[in-house]
Amino acid sequence: MASGGLQLLGFVLAFIGWIGIIISAALPQWKMSSYAGDNIVTAQAIYEGLWMSCVMQSTGQMQCKVYDSLLKLEGSLQATRALMVAGILLGLIAIFVAVTGMKCMKCMEDDEVKKMRMAVFGGIIFLIAGIWARGGHNIFEFGQALFIGWAAASLTILGGAFLCCSCPRRETSYPPTRAYPKSAPSGGKDYV
Repeated sequence: MASGGLQLLGFVLAFIGWIGIIISAALPQWKMSSYAGDNIVTAQAIYEGLWMSCVMQSTGQMQCKVYDSLLKLEGSLQATRALMVAGILLGLIAIFVAVTGMKCMKCMEDDEVKKMRMAVFGGIIFLIAGIWARGGHNIFEFGQALFIGWAAASLTILGGAFLCCSCPRRETSYPPTRAYPKSAPSGGKDYV
C-alpha cells in the first residue's frame, strides 16, 4: 500500500506542476523592467512574455500587444516557446500514460507488471517535461512568471521521480529448495 500512496502523491505533484507550467507559459511577466522618467505620474512597468508584451501605467491601466510575427522574435524567445510548448504537450501525454498505470485505476488490472511499467514510464515522461520547462526558464530575466515556472517545473520533476520510485523492487526468485533424501549411514562396506 505504501507504493500506492507514493504513486498517488507523485501523480498529484506532477499534475499540479503541469498546471503551473501552463500558467507560467501564459503569463506576460517573464521579463520585467520599469521606467519612471522625470515624473512619478508617468511611471511605467514593462512586461515581456512568450506571447505578448505589456505596459502598465502608474494609474493601473495595462495595455498588451501580441507579438506580430514569429520570425521577428529573438532566437532565445523562440527556443523558450518551443521548450514550454513541448513540456506542456509531454505533460499531457504523461498524464494519460501515468493514469493507466496507477494502482487505483481498473485499467490493465490483469497484468500487474505492465501496469507498474506504465506508471514508471509516465513518471519518466513527467521528468522530461519538467526538465524541458525548467530549461526554458533559464533563458529569460527575472519576472513573476519565471518564479512560478521554476516552482512548477520542480513540482513536475519531483512528482515524476515519485512515480518512477513507486514501482516495487523485484524480488529475487531463487529456484525452490529441494529436500534431499537422507541416506542411510554406511557401514563402510559400500563398494562401487
